[in-house]
Amino acid sequence: MIVTVTPNPSIDRTVRVDRLVIGGLNRAHTAFSEAGGKGVNVSRALATEGVDSIAVLPLPSRSAVEYLGLLGDDVRLSAVPIDGSMRVNTSIIGADGTMTKLNEPGPRLELADTEAIVASASAAARSGWIVGCGSLPPGAPRDLYERLAKLATPERRIAIDASGDALAAAVSARIALAKPNREELEELAGTKLTSLGDVVAAARAVIERGCASVLVSLGRDGAVYVDGQVVAHAEARIADAANPVGAGDALLAGFLAAGARVEALPVAVAWAVAAVRSPGTRMRAVTEADRAAVTVCEPIELGRRLAA
Repeated sequence: MIVTVTPNPSIDRTVRVDRLVIGGLNRAHTAFSEAGGKGVNVSRALATEGVDSIAVLPLPSRSAVEYLGLLGDDVRLSAVPIDGSMRVNTSIIGADGTMTKLNEPGPRLELADTEAIVASASAAARSGWIVGCGSLPPGAPRDLYERLAKLATPERRIAIDASGDALAAAVSARIALAKPNREELEELAGTKLTSLGDVVAAARAVIERGCASVLVSLGRDGAVYVDGQVVAHAEARIADAANPVGAGDALLAGFLAAGARVEALPVAVAWAVAAVRSPGTRMRAVTEADRAAVTVCEPIELGRRLAA
């Protein structure tokens, strides 16, 4: 079982324009909304590929009907009712693929809500994975993901895809897997990462702090996996990217679904390709063409510069 925990879910609004004019009138030619949140995206990608998953999340009362209507039957939920309205995250995408994001903070999460979320995750996953995903809403304790980490047992592993203090605390709590992107890993390392070698060194430093393994999403540079024994890099260069939102979530979903070992890296990148080729944050089914686009780079080119 793979249980995802999304403390700050969202309604994701995607708006497409020919060109974004700051300070001027912009007319959208398409716009649509989806039920979102990083953990929900992970669970939905898993469900698309037939992998059993439950998404644990707070469900604000004033947005519950809209959110559940958007989600439909895509994902099994374990919802904790809370007050307030769900945040709306807006992605504005130009004709050239340039994306501008505006993310709202989300409703306040009280201590009792946090405790209920952690308890729901524990009850849903007696074995397998608990995966904490995304930003923390107002009021949430900074150690929320560290609390999830304490649920680890020999049968139940913890993965965290977050940023800042929340990720740093979880790493020190000896989680099984951290899934930062480049910017989040730079924040953990306290320095800019300009090459694959820098990424590997920073990931190894994270492992030295207590984390068992690190999966780093690098956008156009693919993904890097590091644990105590191995280092691997895989990428996919495609010309038909539609929407990068959700690619990192699909990467994590594919990695967990394929066994969360180094051999899972090309599968994970193929899932990310499927997400990037999808118009919204919902990953479509992975195809043979997505898998064929993936290249495992052996040996890893440590001196290679990362894309700007």
